[in-house]
Amino acid sequence: MNSKICEHIVNEGTYIPETDTVYPEKPDAPLWNPPLIKQLTFDKNYPFLDKSFKARFMSILMYIGIFVLVFPLNTIRYGLRIKGRSNLRKCRKYFKNGAMTIANHIYRWDFLAVLQAVKYRRLWFPAKTRNIMTSDGNIIRFAGGIPIPEDISVMRNFNDAFDYLHSKKKWLHVFPESCRWDFYEPIRPFKKGAFSIAYKYNLPIIPMVFSYRKPTGIYKLFGVKHPLLTLTVGEVKFFDKSLRRSEAIDLMRKNCHEEMVKNAGIKSNCWEYAGD
Repeated sequence: MNSKICEHIVNEGTYIPETDTVYPEKPDAPLWNPPLIKQLTFDKNYPFLDKSFKARFMSILMYIGIFVLVFPLNTIRYGLRIKGRSNLRKCRKYFKNGAMTIANHIYRWDFLAVLQAVKYRRLWFPAKTRNIMTSDGNIIRFAGGIPIPEDISVMRNFNDAFDYLHSKKKWLHVFPESCRWDFYEPIRPFKKGAFSIAYKYNLPIIPMVFSYRKPTGIYKLFGVKHPLLTLTVGEVKFFDKSLRRSEAIDLMRKNCHEEMVKNAGIKSNCWEYAGD
């Protein structure tokens, strides 16, 4: 179900970035494939949740750097505005056992913007094994990335990592579009994996969406080419436990997609909600 279904129509005032990027035909095809700089074996001996002193220390240092340096830079460089935090405040009582955030995957620092939206709360997230073997591998791991093994026999170790995080009432994050397409305006189809994880732990889902603004003022003066960004925190979604598992997961996926489409200023999205 990876097909475009209709004409793409946005609301009046919704800005569509001007870009020369040629996007793939398949919505889950990666736009970027950074070179591999190391080889790792993701077997049962691999520390999917690394609890070593070095990993914990480096993670603390990284998050201090994110909070102190990257948040201001994100705001200055991309004109980042965050809207809808009231949706988090009014549902705070439902987050006592954790929560999951999701967002469209549209620029290099989007995960950091989500961190900024939840105000200094740490997030853990599933990551592609290939990305762990690139130059960003250590950054991904120390930020909270847990590689998704390709070997089905090792999935138990991956699941154990998330079981442990849930036992500690930690928050999770997933980009359900699967891969990053820089400054892409429509909302692509969602993989069901994110919603399966959230259903397993009965986590409320917080759908966030990036939308765009035309560079103006000092950004226009300095010839900034990329769009300015707005991150909107949508209404928190909860699973309908009266439904069968598969139905509840699919309904949640549909509701989150529709919420993000609406908050992105899109009247008719060209992609359907389901991506597998």
